[in-house]
Amino acid sequence: MNAIHTNPERLERFLTEIAAFGATANGGVTRLALSDEDRDARDRLREWFEEAGCETRIDRMGNMFFIRPGRNRALAPVMTGSHCDSQPQGGRFDGILGIIGGLEAVCALNDAGVTLERDLIVVNWTNEEGSRFTPGTTGSGVFAGKLDREAMYGLTDRDGLTFGAELERIGYKGGDDFDPRPLHANFEYHIEQGPVLERRGKTIGVPKGIVCLRWYDVEIQGVPNHAGPTPMDERQDAIYAFSRMAGRVFDIGLASDGVVATVGEVHPSPNSRNVIAGHVHFTIDIRGWDETETDRVCEEIEAAIRANAEATGCTVEIRQTWAVERAPFHPELVSLIHEVAGELDLPALDMVSGASHDTVYINQFAPSAMIFVPSIGGRSHAEVEETSWADCAAGADVLLNCILKTANDPESVTYAAPE
Repeated sequence: MNAIHTNPERLERFLTEIAAFGATANGGVTRLALSDEDRDARDRLREWFEEAGCETRIDRMGNMFFIRPGRNRALAPVMTGSHCDSQPQGGRFDGILGIIGGLEAVCALNDAGVTLERDLIVVNWTNEEGSRFTPGTTGSGVFAGKLDREAMYGLTDRDGLTFGAELERIGYKGGDDFDPRPLHANFEYHIEQGPVLERRGKTIGVPKGIVCLRWYDVEIQGVPNHAGPTPMDERQDAIYAFSRMAGRVFDIGLASDGVVATVGEVHPSPNSRNVIAGHVHFTIDIRGWDETETDRVCEEIEAAIRANAEATGCTVEIRQTWAVERAPFHPELVSLIHEVAGELDLPALDMVSGASHDTVYINQFAPSAMIFVPSIGGRSHAEVEETSWADCAAGADVLLNCILKTANDPESVTYAAPE
C-alpha cells in the first residue's frame, strides 16, 4: 500500500487549540495531572475523537482509550498515544503530541476512506509526568500490572489532596477496567526532549529503548539556629550539608559512563534568611542505559550523601521511591519505523531515549517502539519547548504509515520480543 499523509494544517490547529488548556503567559503549559486544566483538555480530546468516529472507554485510573473500529475486531489491536498532563510551566508538545498525532492519524485514515483490518486505539495515559503525584507513568503502570491501583489512589500532592479523590472530582474515574490485550503493536510518538536530532540534522529519531530510572527522596536533619550568634564551627547546617551532597551528585554523574544524575527539587526549612536551616528535603533522578553502571552510580551517590552528612554533623535518610528497568524496544518495529521514514524520504537516526515514557511499561507486555522528532535547542519541560510544525507533521506521517502497515497485518503476523 502506498504511503498516505496527514494534514499539517489540521495537526497544527489541534495542537494550538489544546495548548490553550493551562496556557502560560510565556507560551508554555501548566496542565498538572487531575487538575481542572487536565479535565478540560480531556473533555476536548473526547469531543474530537468522537467526532472522528471513535468509541471512548475510560478505566478506573482515568486512562482514556479512543477506539477506531477495524474490519475484524477479533484481531489484536494496534495502539498509540501518550499523555496529556504537563510539568509546571512546561511545554506544549511534551506528551500531547503523541495523542494529537494519533488523532490526526484517525482523521487522515477517514479522509482516505481507509478501514483498517484491526482496531486502532489512541490512549491518553493518566499522570505520566509525576510532577503532582509521584511516581509518574501511574496510569500505564497500573494498566501493566506493575503499580498497585489502590496504592496509587492514596498518593498525595503538596496540598494533601489524594490521587483517587481528585480523579473522582474531575469526573474521570471510570467504573470498570478496559483491557484490549493482547496488543499487536504499540507506538508512542514524542518529541526528543534533547539536542541530538537537531545537532545531527535528522528529522526522525528511532530509539532502541528507554533508559532505566531510579528516583530518590533525601531528608537531611541538622539543627536550626540564629544566623548571627552561632559560630561557623559550631553549626549543623542542613543547607551546607545539602550543597556538598548536590555537588557530589553532579560530579559522580559527570564521571560515569553514560549515566546522568540530577537534583531536581529542594525544600529547605524554615527557609528564612536569618535562620540556619535545620532540615532540607531534596530529590535525585538517576538514569542510564547500562543498568549495572547506573546501579553503581546509585551506590556511590548514596555513600557520598552519608559521608557528607557525617562530616557536617547532620543525619540523613535516603529513600529510593521509584525504580524502573530499561526498556529495549521490539527490533522489528524499530526496523519498520526506519523503513517508513525511508519511504517518506525523512532522515532518521538510531538513538536511546534518556526520558522515561509510558511505553516503559507497555513495552513489558506488548511489542512497542517510539518515534521522535527534534526539540529546538534541546529544550523540554520548560515554556520555551518548541518543535517546528514541519517536524510535527513529518513525525505524524511516520506514525500514520506505521499504523497503516501494522493494523493491516494478517492474523498470522506477530512481532518478536526484544533481546
